[in-house]
Amino acid sequence: MPESQLLSPRAPLCRYSGLRAPRPPHVGRSKVHTVLLPLVASAPDLPRFTLERVFTEWSLDPFLFVATVWAAGLYLWGVAVLRRRGDHWPIGRTLSFVVVGMGAFFFATSSGISAYDTTLLSVHMVQHMILAMVVPLALALGAPVTLALRTLPGTSTRGPRHWLLAVLHSKVVAVLSFPPVTLGLYIVSPWALYFSGWYDAALSSAYVHEMMHVHLVLVGSLFFWPLLGIDPVPGRVAWPFRLLMVFLTLPFHAFLGVTIMAQKELIGGAHYEALREGPMGAWLPSVADDQQLAGGILWAAGDVVGLIFFAVLFTQWVRDSMKEAAREDRRLDLLERRDTMRE
Repeated sequence: MPESQLLSPRAPLCRYSGLRAPRPPHVGRSKVHTVLLPLVASAPDLPRFTLERVFTEWSLDPFLFVATVWAAGLYLWGVAVLRRRGDHWPIGRTLSFVVVGMGAFFFATSSGISAYDTTLLSVHMVQHMILAMVVPLALALGAPVTLALRTLPGTSTRGPRHWLLAVLHSKVVAVLSFPPVTLGLYIVSPWALYFSGWYDAALSSAYVHEMMHVHLVLVGSLFFWPLLGIDPVPGRVAWPFRLLMVFLTLPFHAFLGVTIMAQKELIGGAHYEALREGPMGAWLPSVADDQQLAGGILWAAGDVVGLIFFAVLFTQWVRDSMKEAAREDRRLDLLERRDTMRE
């Protein structure tokens, strides 16, 4: 075998040696299934996709795995600091951030969804919805900014707590959290992803692929965080405007999903067509059919999650209104008692 093939950076690692085996020319970029010790690589061709494969075809992306561990670990460290001080922190927030938020992020980037996300556009679309909607919503419900402000050392004028406050009050954060800007980013981002060269670049570059995952979570967080209003972050608006912003996103998901379903030009067509020329072509559906399914997933999942979030915000608004009414009743009762005592 020529030395140039053995040392090719695109070739997968052999299972028991340090040499590299050449990749068949028909196979596009695929996931490398890894464990910590020893480092091994699977064959570039995946078996037929089924629901069972979601829970059995696991792979670890080192960068995203480390980011997950650090984020969850820092949050749990903050909760431990509060408990050592004797302060209370709701268990629901911890479960929301660590279990639901970071757990969903790990599941979307390491399970069978991640293994097949460059093989089937429909599977990628499931991953997209988890990263763009489920993860940001759960992270926001965990109130990590509030936790950080209560546990970071320093004061409002010096130390890590001061640095966090400086970031929250900076002009950059003020602009990025401005409601029209967050709404625009949230709506435009998927259009830019699927109707530009961005998605093709993510299919051919592991780095771009990882950054796409991070981008989806960040844009979703910028949109959801101020709307929930749990953390003291800029961009929070009155309840009617929060509901309006969520309502405006509902037709966007439907329109984008229908557009993808009706699109004659295939998204990532060259990549997906190349996969069907190899062994996986025996079970892979046609690229057009898979794109139809992907558009339907985006349409349905976006509307379902959006309606659930709309209901959550409406419930929070009703509860806040009831609390405000109770406070007003107590204030009026106090004034009435004072007037009675003066008489």
